[in-house]
Amino acid sequence: MEIWQIVGIALVVSIISVVLKQFRKEIALQMSILTGAIIFTLILDKIQIIIDLLQSLADQANISSYYLVIVLKIVGVAYLAEFGAEICRDAGEGALATKIEIAAKVGVLVLAIPIIVAILESVMGLLS
Repeated sequence: MEIWQIVGIALVVSIISVVLKQFRKEIALQMSILTGAIIFTLILDKIQIIIDLLQSLADQANISSYYLVIVLKIVGVAYLAEFGAEICRDAGEGALATKIEIAAKVGVLVLAIPIIVAILESVMGLLS
């Protein structure tokens, strides 16, 4: 699906949501969450293309797919946390959104440990 179609869907739902918030705030929030999930499913094929390209580049550069998987997990955590935090903000829970963002940052650091260790080992090997 093209970006203009996704933006169109989001704008239509946003307008409907603004009207609904006056009468049924909980339905407006549910529409927002559902629309986010629909948009995510619409871009899954594009995500698969990116993953395939990155895998091909990693293979050509003789980079272990282990590190590619880690990077993809990190990106996934970042996007998922942003999505969840924005839903919390839409629901008026800014403090909870901040907690999600902090947890995601810690999660990213934990996931990045093997890459950091590999880089440090490479640097130490060059210095020896």
